[in-house]
Amino acid sequence: MAFFAVTFGLSGKVAAVTGGASGIGLATAQALAQAGATVVILDRASIDQTALESLCGSGRHSACVTDVADEASVDAAMAAIVERHGSLDILVNNAGLALRQPAVDLSIEAWDKVVAVNMTGAFLCARSAARHMIAQANGAAIVNVSSIMGFSGGGLYPNISYQTTKGAIVNMTRALAVEWAPHRIRVNAVAPTYVRTPFIAPLLAQPDLVRRIEDMTPLRRLAEPEEVAAAILFLAGPGAAMITGHTLPVDGGFLAQ
Repeated sequence: MAFFAVTFGLSGKVAAVTGGASGIGLATAQALAQAGATVVILDRASIDQTALESLCGSGRHSACVTDVADEASVDAAMAAIVERHGSLDILVNNAGLALRQPAVDLSIEAWDKVVAVNMTGAFLCARSAARHMIAQANGAAIVNVSSIMGFSGGGLYPNISYQTTKGAIVNMTRALAVEWAPHRIRVNAVAPTYVRTPFIAPLLAQPDLVRRIEDMTPLRRLAEPEEVAAAILFLAGPGAAMITGHTLPVDGGFLAQ
């Protein structure tokens, strides 16, 4: 029974959440903090300590302005976390970007921008975090945020760069899980459906489009950020100790059809 009592407990753990200033990232930071972890939000947008305390509930949490697409910025942020908090036990790779355009109109500059954040950024953060996690030698967890669009070539609008990079996250998760398993670093991912966050604000402003999404989803609704955060919390915690290399859809049955 004791195992089940601590399934979601993260007391003593230090977690970094990229793109943590809003949306899924912020909900995840809150969930990890409520489970007892010390949380560091990494985001290009700054977040002051007062706001952080009101969101996560304790002065031990912190934030660091970080560009996940910049190697030096990422390495500096991860090193600062370990220096300040003594360890890095959990990484949530949540930062993401979408530039929705038809493939024939998509410039290489726009393509590179999405790849830099969604794919290269996820790798840079995972690699940098893993270097510290391996040195600690006490086990760790990485949770990547993919998307249902990482499994589907369809959708309501052309989104080739997003779909491509989120599909890459699925297989990056598998590859890193296998490579880092000897170091007891578990690597998993979640694949959310459309989530009510600022990330899809232009879509939420179109009631007809929202209804189409709901009609395409067996549970007939969009997801809330807290529902994705709950899945991330599970994969990051001791209850998922035997799970690695998997991507968990949080999609109301979207991919089951």
